Amino acid sequence: MNQHLIAIDLDGTTLNNQSRLTSETIRTLRAVAHEGHIVSIITGRPYRIAQRIYDEIGIRTPMVNFNGALTHIPHQHWDKEYDVELTREIALDLLAQHEQLGIDTITVENKFRVWANHASNHLPEFLPNQLQPNQVLTADNLDGNPIALTIEYQPEHEQDIVKAVNEKYDDFVEPRIWGGPYNILELIHRGTHKESGMFYIAKQYNISKSNIIAFGDEHNDQEMLDAAGRGVAMQNAIPTIKKIADDVTSVDNDHNGLAKYLQAYFKLEP
Repeated sequence: MNQHLIAIDLDGTTLNNQSRLTSETIRTLRAVAHEGHIVSIITGRPYRIAQRIYDEIGIRTPMVNFNGALTHIPHQHWDKEYDVELTREIALDLLAQHEQLGIDTITVENKFRVWANHASNHLPEFLPNQLQPNQVLTADNLDGNPIALTIEYQPEHEQDIVKAVNEKYDDFVEPRIWGGPYNILELIHRGTHKESGMFYIAKQYNISKSNIIAFGDEHNDQEMLDAAGRGVAMQNAIPTIKKIADDVTSVDNDHNGLAKYLQAYFKLEP
């Protein structure tokens, strides 16, 4: 079989409902990689909370973080690594207006560093629940351009924040609401989505679009699944994702849906 790129979202897709990998998923992904296919994590998660999953799977292929804004190979220097930055000014501007706009927490990140206006216990894996003094978001501490900016907001102010961002930064920043139970909005560089990293990786390995299989379940997977040769929605995916997908897994993320799909597609032993 021709070499494939297997592009896998993490939360709600590769991970179960406890945000963990099952032994079946690990075995299946390793088996697919052993067959010579490229297994790549393509996630909205920052590197700091995706690295352990990458290591647990045991792959050595490129990973995409921040919904396409960072593509790299962990633990090594890769001369094809790239990132798409926002600007320091946006972060400091929103920090100055955070009370007026109903913003509770602003988290700013690059590949290895994170800053926030204060610690948060609401989403301890995604938002920092502890900060060192040099991680507090201030003009003095933020010494470069970030890759990603995440806002935890008061729900009644959602449209106020979106409007403020669009009015001032619409030409190069795109606000995206997480959805689900979280009042989280992230800012990404306009035009940078998961499929950007997916196609970049495919190009490095000379893999054609027809040999790309992408898995996802949420809004931020839409461009990736729509662009892949085979876009696969999880059984637990939102209706929008199922509608644009080429296929849907037979079972959900909490019952090894991704692993079972790959086993059937590549004719692997369960």
